[in-house]
Amino acid sequence: MNQSNMDDSELMSVLERIKLGDIPSYAYIISRFQKRIFLYCYYLLKSHEEAEDAAQDIFIKGLENITRFSYNVSFSAWLYTIARNHCTDLLKIRSKRYKSLMQYEINNDYKMENEYTDLIHDLLDNLNMEERQILLLRSLEEYSYDEIASIMDIKPTTIRKKYERIRKKLIQQKIEGGKIYEHSYKTGG
Repeated sequence: MNQSNMDDSELMSVLERIKLGDIPSYAYIISRFQKRIFLYCYYLLKSHEEAEDAAQDIFIKGLENITRFSYNVSFSAWLYTIARNHCTDLLKIRSKRYKSLMQYEINNDYKMENEYTDLIHDLLDNLNMEERQILLLRSLEEYSYDEIASIMDIKPTTIRKKYERIRKKLIQQKIEGGKIYEHSYKTGG
């Protein structure tokens, strides 16, 4: 049995124990998904503190609703659906307080350990919320189109088409950005 199958069977066993009232077993769920859920929230919310709070809220909602989980979808897809809905709600609340989502600044005290962070943020800033979610779920989390469709409640063929458009859009932005960079470098401004 490979590691992935063993992890999946262990996850199912833990889920059954939690459903039967073994709440301390939920620590396994948190440890297994915490980093991935945090990063998903961080890229959507663009705030370290909000992403931390959101991840905690998502795990609480997951525990409160664990009896509603059915095996029609993977547990991670179910958890990401909760995360997507929660982040969408937070963005709606934020947009009522602020006129533009893009005015919100990332906490400067927090630096991700990835040298491409600025590039990623620049590219994500040019995508709408739905495009960001599709890109993150497909590229970062490596979900199938069917799983993304389940999470976002959109047809798999629509997800596939949108993902291809997003890729083309990002490639075009990179090409245009490269030309702008080359022009600035050559002309000194």
